[in-house]
Amino acid sequence: MNFHREPSTFVGQVNINVTNLERSLQFYQEVIGFKILERFENQAILTADGKTPLLTIEQPDNVTPQQPRTTGLYHFALLLPKRADLAQVVEHFITNRYAVQGASDHLVSEALYLGDPDGNGIEIYADRPETTWRWADGEVAMTTEPLDIEDLLTEVQGGVWNGLASATVMGHIHLHVSELQKTEEFYNKGLGFDVVTRYGNQALFMSTSQYHHHIGLNTWAGVGAPTPPANSVGLNWYSLVFPSEEARKETIVKLKSIGALVHEENGIVLTKDPSGNHIRLMV
Repeated sequence: MNFHREPSTFVGQVNINVTNLERSLQFYQEVIGFKILERFENQAILTADGKTPLLTIEQPDNVTPQQPRTTGLYHFALLLPKRADLAQVVEHFITNRYAVQGASDHLVSEALYLGDPDGNGIEIYADRPETTWRWADGEVAMTTEPLDIEDLLTEVQGGVWNGLASATVMGHIHLHVSELQKTEEFYNKGLGFDVVTRYGNQALFMSTSQYHHHIGLNTWAGVGAPTPPANSVGLNWYSLVFPSEEARKETIVKLKSIGALVHEENGIVLTKDPSGNHIRLMV
C-alpha cells in the first residue's frame, strides 16, 4: 500500500526558518539533492520531482538561532521510493565526506539522520516492505539498531547521483511537544490519527491506514516546554493532506468539538496543536 495518497491522511509539506537562505539553499541542493521549484527574496520552495513542493525554507526578518528546549521540529523525514535510493544517498555522503549524525535500522525502515546548517533535523529513509512489519495489539514493532551500511551499499546500482529520487515524499514529521495527553487527544480525536507505538510516557507515534508513523511526538525537550519565537530557526508549519474535501470538513468539525481553534486565511485552513505547532489542512 502507498501510505502517502488517498485514503490516507499524510504530511505533505514542511516550512522551516533558516538564518542564511543562500547557505541553506546550497546545502539542500548539493547535500540533500532538492531542486528549486520557486525562489523569492527571502524564501525558496524545494521539490524532488520538479512539480510537487515538499520543503520551504525561509529567512525571516530579525531571524534568531534555534531556541533550545522549546516545542517545534525534531526532524522532518524524506521517504525514498526504494532501498537502492538510500544506498545511493549513503554513497553520495561517503564520496563527499559528509558526516551524518546517525544511521539506524528501525525494523520497519532504514534511516539516516543529519542536521542542516542551522540545526534543523532531517531524516532520510526507505521503508522495508510492509509485509515484514510486525504488529501486536494494534502497535507496530520498531527498534533502533545500527544500520548495516555494508549490506546497504550492495544495493548501489552505479551511475551518477542526481539528487533525490523523483518519487521522494515527505514521509513523516517528528515534533517536540510540551505534553502528551492533550496532544494525543488533538491528533487522535481531532485529526483522526491512531497511536501505533508508545515509548513509555515520553513519546508516541501516530498514523492513518496502519503506516508505521506519519506523526512522531515527544517531550524530550522537557514537559512544559514553551513555544519558540515566530522568527527563530525551526518549524513554521507543516501541512496535512486529506483524501477528500468531505474528510477535511469532518475533521474541522471534530477539531472544533474538542476545543481546537480552526480558521481560514487566504483560502488556507489553519489550526495548531496544543504545543503551538502550526498545521495547514489541505486536500
